[in-house]
Amino acid sequence: MLPFVHDCLWFTERVFILTQHGDSINYLDIVPLFMKIALYSGTYVKDKDGAVKSISELVSSFRDNGHRVTVWSPDVSPLDNHNGLTVHAVPSVPIPQYPDYKLGFFSSDTKRQLDAFAPDIVHISTPDFVGRKFLLYAKQKSLPLASAFHTDFPSYLKYYRLKFAERTFWKYLTWFYNCCDVVFAPNEIVRRKLEDQKIRNIEIWSRGVDKEIFDPSHRSEKLRSAWNANGKTVFVYAGRFVHYKDIDVVMKVYDRFMKAGYADRIRFVMIGSGPKEAEMKRRMPQAVFPGYLTGDQLSETYASGDIFLFPSITEAFCNVALEALASGLPVVVSNEGGCRDIVEKSGGGLVARSGDVDDFFSKCLGLFGNSVLCRELKARGLAFAETKSWSAINSVVIDRYQKMVNGESGSLAESGKRGSDCFCQ
Repeated sequence: MLPFVHDCLWFTERVFILTQHGDSINYLDIVPLFMKIALYSGTYVKDKDGAVKSISELVSSFRDNGHRVTVWSPDVSPLDNHNGLTVHAVPSVPIPQYPDYKLGFFSSDTKRQLDAFAPDIVHISTPDFVGRKFLLYAKQKSLPLASAFHTDFPSYLKYYRLKFAERTFWKYLTWFYNCCDVVFAPNEIVRRKLEDQKIRNIEIWSRGVDKEIFDPSHRSEKLRSAWNANGKTVFVYAGRFVHYKDIDVVMKVYDRFMKAGYADRIRFVMIGSGPKEAEMKRRMPQAVFPGYLTGDQLSETYASGDIFLFPSITEAFCNVALEALASGLPVVVSNEGGCRDIVEKSGGGLVARSGDVDDFFSKCLGLFGNSVLCRELKARGLAFAETKSWSAINSVVIDRYQKMVNGESGSLAESGKRGSDCFCQ
């Protein structure tokens, strides 16, 4: 006689199924009902950048679905309200030249915290020194292991005359990601880039946008008046003021407009902060610099603009472009990097050749003088943003992790395989 399901017992975190075989009734410990997820991120300061926004939204989705999450990071703000989420700050020192970002270290306290939490799965968002230790911990405990490619770090090197180190950097990243059961890329452009580096087990986890926060309804004529932008076309930039965001292109496009006689017809609004801020203010004297913005101030500033300019080629996804589309702005982006993917899928903007100031100026000028085209791109961008709710986007990750924890994924941890390129030590 074949066994059959007799009953199931639901407890707080695990589900047990009773089976009957003849007169014998046994129980089988099937799977955790709710997962315990250990998550490491190089920064966990609310709204600090696109990566941490995505991570925070993922954590919220995990918790909304009843799963337990504990976060470790070297960069934690005591001002953030984590709403009951446990966030452990690992020991850290400021990164030279970028002191608002930190380099972390894995300590004995970190290991004790991990052991006490006893995770079902480990998620690593940053492949740094601490991320490597979390990887080794997962392997030693035979835990399912996942990572996400948030930031194209190798592409930064050329901006600091370190391009010679790119091959070595990719060699490390290939080892790191091939130790993971799954690596999430934000789009097909990044998937292909990772595959070119012989990285395996790549799946797509896109990004979402909160339409309650980013929406054209937040447009403020009062704010535009404060910018002295009434009757003018406002170009918006949002991001770090650093070389690797190609801010030099923005400054040169601004200069082209000034020299072409458009000074009294346009306004540049530069959202953000960073080490190049003083130079930007010197080279863009008529631009508005509202600083680093979050929340209502950020959404109002986006929506009060007219065109979004973002020439960076180092973006894996480009959250800011999606936020701009959701706010009703057509976007002008580079043909390299993740920003292009958003424009191609949404039809909500124009793509210029990377680093080509002439082409960026031409695209911006084309939108400046074509209100019909701007309205068409705006409508497409808004329609696209409506399909990008975080709950739907993040369900892909949650479902995947549940399968990994349940042993349905053929994971390295579950099968015991590591491979010669994933020798963990």
